[in-house]
Parts: sequence; C-alpha cells; structure tokens
Amino acid sequence: MNIFIAGLSFKVNDADLAALFEEYGAVSTAKVIADRHTGRSKGFGFVEMDDNEAASKAISELNGAEYDGRTISVSEARPREERPSRDYGNNRGGGYNRNRY
Repeated sequence: MNIFIAGLSFKVNDADLAALFEEYGAVSTAKVIADRHTGRSKGFGFVEMDDNEAASKAISELNGAEYDGRTISVSEARPREERPSRDYGNNRGGGYNRNRY
C-alpha cells in the first residue's frame, strides 16, 4: 500500500520517515519529496508497505499524530493523475521562442 504523509517538518529525511513507519511493519520505500531546484523538503512524502493490514494500522494510528513538533496527516495515497506536460515555447506555438526574434 502506498501511503501519503503531509505536514512533515522540513528536517525529516527518508530514513526518519522509514523509521517512523517500521514500528508498524516492513517498509519497502520511504521518500520525502524535495524541491528539485533548492533540494529543500516540500513537507510531504510517501511510504510503501507490502502488508496492507500493517499499513492500515499505521495510517489510523499516525494520522493526526505529532511528529518532530508538527501534526502530520496520513492517508492512503491516491493514484497520480496524468498532468499535461509543460510547453515552454518549444516551437509548438505560444510562449517565447528565441528563434523568432
């Protein structure tokens, strides 16, 4: 089961997140999402657990709990929605095209 965690302290890293959820069962992956430009945490992350029963228990017990001085929200992750790719004027009309000027 894929679990979404919001409200994380900006100091929490992947290992911290894994350790928090390992109290409930084996963690396949734990990832704190970071801004790709600054590398700073965005304050949310994802944990994958193979045992759905353990994952459900972790969700129910950790949702609304305080972790590292912040109240976290924990829920089952929804499937990622396909977003249209960004077109920065790559000769497809619209936007700035340095070849035209």
